[in-house]
Amino acid sequence: MSIGKTLSFHRTLSVVTMLAALGVPALAQNAAQPMPGMTAASSPDSSASSQALKAANDKMMQDMRKPMTGNTDQDFVANMIPHHQGAIDMARVELKYGKDPVLHRLARGIVAAQKKEIAEMHAWQAKHPAAS
Repeated sequence: MSIGKTLSFHRTLSVVTMLAALGVPALAQNAAQPMPGMTAASSPDSSASSQALKAANDKMMQDMRKPMTGNTDQDFVANMIPHHQGAIDMARVELKYGKDPVLHRLARGIVAAQKKEIAEMHAWQAKHPAAS
């Protein structure tokens, strides 16, 4: 490599390093891009199971974003129902995509237990309507 190309390379590297240190968004986006020859489909977190787990988690988190009322009992139940439903949804992903028999048994237990607890919380809500 000629001296001119070497200096140009070092200047470019210095600028890129400085921009990265400053947190330039374009560089951060490029850093998240797959390497040449690597497609998004080949990255581990683009698998159907990862997408399904992420979707279940995202839905749970969204459903738990309820304004607090100041009534601890109401707020607890309002947040625990989507939390438990999220556990059911994630357990179903394990049952669909997972291979480990121990985790399948655990997932089936989670589905059964969380369904029962959700039913109990719905029953509690029916007996204790939120104050208007």
